[in-house]
Amino acid sequence: MAKQDKEATENKSNAKNTNGKAANNRKNGNDSEDTNNTSMKNQNEEQYEGSDQKDSPLYKFFLSGLKDMLYAENKLVDALVEMEEAATTEELKDAFEDHHLVTKKHVSRLKKVFALLNEKEEEKECKAILGLLDEAKEIIKSTEEGTVTRDVALIIAAQKLEHYEIASYGGLAQLAITMDMDKVADLLERTLEEEEATDVYLTEIAEGSINMEADEEDY
Repeated sequence: MAKQDKEATENKSNAKNTNGKAANNRKNGNDSEDTNNTSMKNQNEEQYEGSDQKDSPLYKFFLSGLKDMLYAENKLVDALVEMEEAATTEELKDAFEDHHLVTKKHVSRLKKVFALLNEKEEEKECKAILGLLDEAKEIIKSTEEGTVTRDVALIIAAQKLEHYEIASYGGLAQLAITMDMDKVADLLERTLEEEEATDVYLTEIAEGSINMEADEEDY
């Protein structure tokens, strides 16, 4: 009986130790899970820039500007095809074709900005871009097809569009920097640089040959 009592006591002790280890494991496992959940939460919070400023007037103005540019870029995607078809010289046609592809990239980049802000992709009618596009269409109608003079006019119309975009992206990028939205600012600045490069390229085309050829064109 004494031996049996001793064995029973040892079994109880072993069971206690086993249960204690299991409890510790469960506790450690829960702690680890809580840590992982906290880490994921922090990552999600970090993903959305400007989340602590969404009620501020400046953020709302900034978001409105992004919607304005999304509308403008989508309109430009179609307009650049028309401008390419209307152009006379192959050099200008190629320039419009290249910028058409770049503009599609700008649309995708703006969508990334909305995702970083955890905002819905929405457009807001941009009256400025509509006015500039109407002017470009009027230029096409009022100039003779197949003339270099039309190319001169198209370059001026295209640069007016570029200057609007440069002003818009420049301002929005600076606002993003002001509100400590570094990732958003980086994307907007990349688009700004591409818009500036397009503007310079159009000037080079005009000054390189097109303006002179138009000046020598027969009436």
